[in-house]
Amino acid sequence: MAKGERVPHTPAGKLFKPPEPAFNKPPHQTVLDQRLSFCSKLCFAIGGAPNQVAGSATAFFLQIYLLDVAQINPFQASMVLFIGKAWGAMTDPVVGFFITKSKWTRIGRLMPWMVGCTPFVVVSYFYLWFVPPFTNGRFIWYLGFYCLYQTLITCFHVPYSALTMFLSTDQKERDSATAYRMTLEVLGTLVGAAIQGQIVASAHTLKHCPHHNMSTGHLGNGSGAEIVKRIVHSQDFLSHAKEVYMIAAGVIGGVFLICTVVMFLGVKERDDPYISKTEKQIPFHKGFILVMRHSPYLSLTAAFLFISVAIQLVQSNFVLFCTYAVDLRDHFQNIVLTILVSAVVSIPLWQWFLERFGKKTAAFCGITWIMPFTVMLVFIPNLVVAYVVAVSSGLSVAASLLLPWSMLPDVVDDFRLANPHCKGFEAIFYSFYVFFTKFAAGISLGVSTLCLEFAGYDTGACRQPAQVAYTLKLLIGAAPVAFIVTGLLILLLYPISEDVRLRNKLCLEELRKQGSISSRTLEDLSNA
Repeated sequence: MAKGERVPHTPAGKLFKPPEPAFNKPPHQTVLDQRLSFCSKLCFAIGGAPNQVAGSATAFFLQIYLLDVAQINPFQASMVLFIGKAWGAMTDPVVGFFITKSKWTRIGRLMPWMVGCTPFVVVSYFYLWFVPPFTNGRFIWYLGFYCLYQTLITCFHVPYSALTMFLSTDQKERDSATAYRMTLEVLGTLVGAAIQGQIVASAHTLKHCPHHNMSTGHLGNGSGAEIVKRIVHSQDFLSHAKEVYMIAAGVIGGVFLICTVVMFLGVKERDDPYISKTEKQIPFHKGFILVMRHSPYLSLTAAFLFISVAIQLVQSNFVLFCTYAVDLRDHFQNIVLTILVSAVVSIPLWQWFLERFGKKTAAFCGITWIMPFTVMLVFIPNLVVAYVVAVSSGLSVAASLLLPWSMLPDVVDDFRLANPHCKGFEAIFYSFYVFFTKFAAGISLGVSTLCLEFAGYDTGACRQPAQVAYTLKLLIGAAPVAFIVTGLLILLLYPISEDVRLRNKLCLEELRKQGSISSRTLEDLSNA
């Protein structure tokens, strides 16, 4: 061992002592070798943005598109949305399994998945917003293309999430790349809502609830109401609506293609640096069992499962809450915009905070920030408080997005140190985390909708019963607080502190050096 080179201690207090080969040691990768340029981080972040752009467009507009433009009945529309989300959640572990079986290629092991599925994602996304000429089979059409889109977007998102582990072995560089990614993804959510909204706005110019309590009687007579009805449902209106939705789908599909090309050209995927090239993979089911028994992964996933349910409850019911519970229907668009802008701006703040005070501390401070303000809005429902809540919610949304994706690489590092002979199971960590978060979104959507139905929610009505307003206040205030408190209590069990993370970093660096030396030794012996 070279003079002055330190040997880190393992958790058991033993030393990693690399073998002394007969030939000169190959030069190790330096810290500079693992540094990522600004361009690489930006290109990596750009690659994840289109998924959020498309996701934001479908989240805000797919339901109203299915009802008003495709004109399928509400039950069929709800089935399309629910089955599509459930199907998307189930495909995550399946795709993770196939990724673990993938072999290394000239462009990497994960990059072929993302590049290969992108054209098919764009095609399936476009046909999701296309109205077929027949009417009887439209439910099957949209169900099929929504499930196909969810499958293909999973084939992109799971390897993209796992790519973080193959950008660099330096934890700070990975955390920095994750911060870039989350900033661009939140910005993508904002851009997706803005692009889709601006293009399709003319398809929804007629308000269902006119201002100043205007009713059918204010139109003069029954014939006036019939005229309005004919305008809304005229073929000209539907043709225009179909056209603008297809234009929006084409624009977002183009964004997807461009961003994927930028990522492919600007990001270099590195092979697993910790395992010898001669190391054989263990069977998938054994690796799966090892991952599911890894306590840091279980505690992190369970904690953010509850936190994700809380955030999803606030997000999915906030517009309804503003409309029917606190009479802020004229301001909810600006309030939602304030939430997203606050999230974009605060991600660099949380990145600095986690580097300065640690990730676990940042998680507690960031997630708890939303609780007092949402309760305040329930009891003090006015416009000023609503904007204060929007800013604070954006801070917590940013933390809930950044922290788990920044902490997952630390869990994978801890797993690698505990299981040094396991290779290629990063996709299991990421695919099942995505599965649980999608599952949480489905639960929050289903439970909140069921609660509203029990409360007597009247679809299409301008005003709702008092029980609905009370239920929305519970869904915005008490329920998220309960889920967040549960998640934070579980997060207390998360064992990877800053000291443990730094210790793992030193041990893995020595393990990487040993793997490099062992691989070079075997290559020289085989050549001899």
